[in-house]
Amino acid sequence: MLRIGVIGCGTIGKGICKAIDDGAVKAELVAVYDRNTCDAEKLKGQFNRCKPEFMEIAEMVQNIDLLVECASQEAVYDVVPLALISKCDVMILSVGALADEELRRRIEDLATENSCKVYIPSGAIVGLDGLKSASIGEIYSATITTRKPPRGLVGAPFVIRNNIDLDRINAPTVLFEGPASEAVKAFPANVNVAATLSVAGIGFEKTEVRVIADPTITRNIHEITVVGSFGEFATKVENVPSPSNPKSSYLAQLSAIATLKKISSPFQIGT
Repeated sequence: MLRIGVIGCGTIGKGICKAIDDGAVKAELVAVYDRNTCDAEKLKGQFNRCKPEFMEIAEMVQNIDLLVECASQEAVYDVVPLALISKCDVMILSVGALADEELRRRIEDLATENSCKVYIPSGAIVGLDGLKSASIGEIYSATITTRKPPRGLVGAPFVIRNNIDLDRINAPTVLFEGPASEAVKAFPANVNVAATLSVAGIGFEKTEVRVIADPTITRNIHEITVVGSFGEFATKVENVPSPSNPKSSYLAQLSAIATLKKISSPFQIGT
């Protein structure tokens, strides 16, 4: 049975662990880690079947087959290379870190050298199967417009740096327009979808991102348009925010669980 370790005991990490404990994912939850040890210990007490240990990263990667990163972009720099060197497969949720080309190449090289797999869930967007197919030909443009209720953007570096009072926004307001390479730094907890789109498509510099604070909505909305030699397609998804974290869409959690189910299942459906 696949042995899994989870880094990050926030909303998505808890959801993944619960799915394993409930049997929705056929795997063994061996270890959990969070820099806030209280969160990790509290999570350990919520399981019915699983009995994971709290392990530091260096110990964890010696005892698992797959490391699931759902902590932060900063964590990707430390834990992912260490896991790959230890011949563990990895699933990355903080995809924005891959905007760093040097890091991305290092992860690719380590995965190749150690015969490991790096998995990136589709997250809170749809249509990646079409994008991957389109990328076999030529893609001319890829754009994503993200609309979120203002409270879902609280704490974003871009908001803090520009002294934006989110409470005073009373109409849809464009906060950011630019390449995904800048968006993932400006809104690291909000636009992992743009990073995923970039990795699957034409890269971080060519993928265009708009971030809109919209007080008239209650859902996180992502609209994607891709134009290429194949033609053109557009997708729109209206996500329910996670009840415990309005910065994250519930679909992102479900996507991570679905990816784990695919990894651990003998049946492989879709691309």
